[in-house]
Amino acid sequence: MSSAARASAPRLGVIDIGSNTVHLLVLDARYGVRPVPHAERKITVRLMRYLDADGAVTAEGRRTILAAVDDVMELARESAVDELLPMATSALRDAANGTAVLAEIAGRVGREVVVLSGEDEARLTFLAARRWHGWAAGRLLVLDIGGGSLEIASGVDEEPDLAASVPLGAGRTTREYLPDDPPPPDQVQALRVHARALLAPVVDRLATVPAPDHVVATSKTFRSLARLAGMQVEAVGPDDRWRLRLPQLADWVPRLARLTAEGRTALPGVTPERTYQIVGGAVVAEETMRALGVDEVEICPWALREGAVLQWLDHL
Repeated sequence: MSSAARASAPRLGVIDIGSNTVHLLVLDARYGVRPVPHAERKITVRLMRYLDADGAVTAEGRRTILAAVDDVMELARESAVDELLPMATSALRDAANGTAVLAEIAGRVGREVVVLSGEDEARLTFLAARRWHGWAAGRLLVLDIGGGSLEIASGVDEEPDLAASVPLGAGRTTREYLPDDPPPPDQVQALRVHARALLAPVVDRLATVPAPDHVVATSKTFRSLARLAGMQVEAVGPDDRWRLRLPQLADWVPRLARLTAEGRTALPGVTPERTYQIVGGAVVAEETMRALGVDEVEICPWALREGAVLQWLDHL
């Protein structure tokens, strides 16, 4: 976009309040132009660790997430954002006191927070992947592992034929099935059994739509696993492109599970904010690929936030 065009474009701030982070993406938004970030700030929260036995966000958790929102709002003000798009995903959507926490956040950002359903997440992520890979990719199958849920979508257009959400996020599964560090084999096996049971209905639904021409995966979990166990491939443009094959992933899962969270940070692709939940995410990724008969995924750099931006631009 030219400097003149950018000067006339509205500056959009997308605040993604997820299970693991509060993430602000600031960009000069104009229809038909690739959304390029102007500024970005990500605060690690790991909200799943602040849920009590009843599934409510604790007082400490509320303070933590509100402090993160205040932090990103400071950048939004510094960046002279014209329009804010705050959205929340599974952690607050499912929390017992999520409505109250969302009201507090709305008071901080000055507008109501859009609470996305799991299917909304799947559809927006699918839109981002479709725009990134283009029509030549044919029918897409898109996999996205978040902190609280796993999204799966399939389709040949920009709106998927099938959009599903399963409570198999990396943070959620770690909290519920892998409490020890490192997790013993019986905990890992219990998570595998749980994942297979939850995936079975989605497998049945996918059997009713045509097989994909191209399978892509988004989210930090898949990107981390690809950098650890996958391979970098040649692509047009400056962005790194990665692929991840099931045998490579399956080989790494037991090795990851034998390491402590601290020890995993020495591995390529495993960042400190993801190390506690990378085993849960890896198990879910492996079981999802097995259940869906997927041998290889290509990592897509665009996901939910970019999908939200694209949808907002389309509606202008």
